[in-house]
Amino acid sequence: MSDNEPVRQRTFTWEDPLVGVRQAAHLSGLAYIQAIQQGKIAEPPIARLMGMEITEVAEGRVKFSLSPGEYHYNPVGVVHGGVAATLCDSAMACAVQTLLPAGMIYTTLELHVNYVRPMTMATGVVHCLGEVIHQGKRVATAQARLLDEQGRLYAHGTTTCLIFPVTQGGESRE
Repeated sequence: MSDNEPVRQRTFTWEDPLVGVRQAAHLSGLAYIQAIQQGKIAEPPIARLMGMEITEVAEGRVKFSLSPGEYHYNPVGVVHGGVAATLCDSAMACAVQTLLPAGMIYTTLELHVNYVRPMTMATGVVHCLGEVIHQGKRVATAQARLLDEQGRLYAHGTTTCLIFPVTQGGESRE
């Protein structure tokens, strides 16, 4: 780093994520994700770290939005692919959660992401829509598309999620 180059710094705070998980035991999945979107339940630390927010919630559908920043960059000067993967994973898994009854949660078993074009700060706000394809008692599948404001595709993906009960302490029973 050059002596003349400004130092870049980013800090953030978060709340205990298990408080929200414990509330999930008493809310339908749809009500739980809506409560996070509305700020009634604290957003997960990963959302705050990445700068992503839930912008749409419906049964079987969740949209996340993010404005790519310099802090998302990889060593070759574009947004790291992990940002797109995290957006896709979050949108798809939360879409699955919206279909679950109270006391049930999910975890990602498999994630597949296809990258179509690189993102930069110049890309502007991107939106990732996750939609459930199939929901069974123990397994659900979903898909996602990551688009910019003009509808250009940056990534798309699929997931398989395991569905299981949550305990009162916020830990899974699996």
